[in-house]
Amino acid sequence: MSKARPRIVVLDDTERALRRLANWGGIDAQAEVTVHHAPLASAALVDALKDADAIVLMRDRTPFDAGLLARLPKLRYLVFTGTRNARLDLAALAARGIPVSCTEFGPSKDSTCELTWTAILAATKQLDSHIARLRAGQWRSDAALPLPGALAGQRLGLIGLGEIGGRVAKVGKALGMDVVAWSPRMTAERAAEQGVGFLPLEELLATSRVVSLHLVVLPTTRHLMNAECLGLMQPGSLLVNTSRSELIDTPALVQALKLGRPGFAALDVFDTEPLPLDDPLRKLPNVLLTPHLGFVTEPVFRRFAEGVTECLQAWLAGQALVRPVVPAA
Repeated sequence: MSKARPRIVVLDDTERALRRLANWGGIDAQAEVTVHHAPLASAALVDALKDADAIVLMRDRTPFDAGLLARLPKLRYLVFTGTRNARLDLAALAARGIPVSCTEFGPSKDSTCELTWTAILAATKQLDSHIARLRAGQWRSDAALPLPGALAGQRLGLIGLGEIGGRVAKVGKALGMDVVAWSPRMTAERAAEQGVGFLPLEELLATSRVVSLHLVVLPTTRHLMNAECLGLMQPGSLLVNTSRSELIDTPALVQALKLGRPGFAALDVFDTEPLPLDDPLRKLPNVLLTPHLGFVTEPVFRRFAEGVTECLQAWLAGQALVRPVVPAA
């Protein structure tokens, strides 16, 4: 009797990129590969994974905790794309003796900075409404509406000045903006090293024309932008989030946008993804919504695809694992 071929299950490849951007021929010759493009949850997720010997996770789109792992008795290996997955229970996998590998990330920080500025410029120049009007055969609005704004000379407030925030700051300065920053551990000296000013959070929110979020989610930063902080923002200000949705109290943001403080929001990340059709954010006129595109670029996904196939080929061949991930002590 021939030995059963290993079963590999790929989750959440909604971009249909992993097979397109790498050579899976050697893997297909040795294993049965199933790729799921649509998100799965509950019983459908368990049914898709229950016979898997190896699982590939696209980023942290699907939470993978001890409860799910307990229902997957055949699992022997797991790979996730990128270098960090906050929704993966590494300790539970280690307790079962299941090794984990990751891929490299590629230029995602550059692409997230680019998307941040795409959102800032599109919102400031009202591109969404102007393009829609042009497609409808019109040229200008018949109503006396506020015109697009200008950024030069305005204040850009960055909440977080790490690798992405620092990149965003450089563009803001190139556009002639007054760039200031705050984070829980920020100091005036550290801000000055990147050529920007430091302000307390309350002052940054009250004086910035554009506020952009670039923090990791910690207990101290979860729902940082609550009703109180949102209420400090200027009526004509713009709030941008290409980082993590958990940084904002979303129901509070919906109410704040209805009240016009901030005046507009540009969001690339959401509490539930894909964004549900009945989500109240979809009904607001003063939002620009993009479907979590910050890291979704051809160079990044090529690195993901090549990294996944590299990991799987080594595992199938019984070789040393590529980029093994060890849970933090």
